[in-house]
Amino acid sequence: MKPRTRARGLALQTLFEYDLVGHIPMLVIEERIKESALEPEIADFAREIVNGIFPVINILDKFIANHAPEWPLDQVAIVDRNILRIALWEITLFDKTPIKVAINEAVELSKIFGSDSTPRFVNGVLGSLANQQNEIRLGINKELKVQ
Repeated sequence: MKPRTRARGLALQTLFEYDLVGHIPMLVIEERIKESALEPEIADFAREIVNGIFPVINILDKFIANHAPEWPLDQVAIVDRNILRIALWEITLFDKTPIKVAINEAVELSKIFGSDSTPRFVNGVLGSLANQQNEIRLGINKELKVQ
């Protein structure tokens, strides 16, 4: 697995644990990093993902729910939901990952951590979200100002 994919995987595991049992994400990511012995730069990227997503998780969820209306977000598998959160954050707020790379990485994580249908589901939802990247970015920024 490529180093940045590993970082995304650790972030995914951290967000999964938060969703499942409510553990504090910043503590969980530190434990995961210790266990995996990542290079410092890659560990920083994993932290950046978790620290970037956690404060806006509810806002990201609204946009995901709007683009996957046939699947209520609470019925989407926890793994799938968190893969979508990571990719949407990268596409709209991180601004350092090209859209195609974010989608490809999400599909790759789907193949590793998801079910057989996850890659297709994730690719479809992210394709829809990516087509509206600028509108979503504006919406997220607007939501952040309201909070």
